[in-house]
Amino acid sequence: MSKVSYYTKDGLQRLKEELNQLRDIERPNASQAIAEARDKGDLSENAEYDAAKEAQGLLELKIAKLEETLANARLIDESQLDDTKVLVLSTVKLKNQKNGMTMTYTLVAESEADLKSGKISVTSPIGKGLLGKEVGDVAEISVPNGTLKFDILEISR
Repeated sequence: MSKVSYYTKDGLQRLKEELNQLRDIERPNASQAIAEARDKGDLSENAEYDAAKEAQGLLELKIAKLEETLANARLIDESQLDDTKVLVLSTVKLKNQKNGMTMTYTLVAESEADLKSGKISVTSPIGKGLLGKEVGDVAEISVPNGTLKFDILEISR
């Protein structure tokens, strides 16, 4: 059973570019490495050949996973999103009840998550805890250290 993932236009484009890079550049390079190793003689004792074959297998696995991800990817229509609730692509301003610190996160698909730029995955504990919340709600999020409580201050897109 495949899992549908939602992506922004940029995120979907990055996935396609990565897949094209693997197919068009990395795959021919892997085949070339195997051919060069094969030319070096006896395959039964050729570690270089074995390593090249293993690298090719890993590359093909990565390509297959990316193809599956793209097959199950759905583009998010940002014009249809509701700003009253936290959804995918919502930018949420939170206040930690424990220390009073405020932070802003944008909820994105798992492959687009980048904590440095404030993008967290909707499948992360915080992302899951925020989904469906409205301004004024308190999100109680279970993390390994216990439970965090966040006040939802603002939701935007």
